[in-house]
Amino acid sequence: MNEYIEQTTRTKLKRLPKRGHFDRETVYRILDEAFVCHVGFCLDNQPFVIPTSFARIDDRLVIHGSAASRMMRNLSAEIDVCVTVTLVDGLVLARSAFHHSMNYRSVVVFGKAKIVTDEKEKYEALKAFTGHIVPDRWPEIRPPSKNELKGTTVLSLPLAEASAKIRTGGPVDDDEDYELDVWAGVLPLNLATGAPVPDERLKDGIEIPGNVLNYSRK
Repeated sequence: MNEYIEQTTRTKLKRLPKRGHFDRETVYRILDEAFVCHVGFCLDNQPFVIPTSFARIDDRLVIHGSAASRMMRNLSAEIDVCVTVTLVDGLVLARSAFHHSMNYRSVVVFGKAKIVTDEKEKYEALKAFTGHIVPDRWPEIRPPSKNELKGTTVLSLPLAEASAKIRTGGPVDDDEDYELDVWAGVLPLNLATGAPVPDERLKDGIEIPGNVLNYSRK
């Protein structure tokens, strides 16, 4: 597989192209860190953008949901879809209102999603969803039953038309504004976990597993 994703008219960055990245390592790293994607599609001339969880398996995204979901039913018909993911790393505070910004990492994916019908592949996708949220969680839990699998739709979207866009660094002000008596810089933002809260019905004697106690998204 090529280490770079070929640019298309839809993925080519027109504004600030120097922030664009098309290498798979960068795209995959952002996807693997994010929790939520936004799925955009159009139905009867009405646009929809739905937030949902996802996972990456090799060179494709997998999305799951209820078999009764409108989004899942319509995406199963292989309509055009646009999926976006964004991680915010910091607030960029400039000396002027115009140059305030954010440091971020984002991915945009275009394509047509296909329904996963093979039961084994579907099972592996659900395993990937769980591992994407908490690594090594799958061996600790009850796997889905046949009825649960039947009631769940899994869609697969190839990462064949995708791009990443990244902003890093401090503010870029107009030359004359550097003389202003205004604080400027970056306020970093990080995803942090708190102390695990046991379920009210947790049986006595069950310890917090290490993958929860030492959880980190990085």
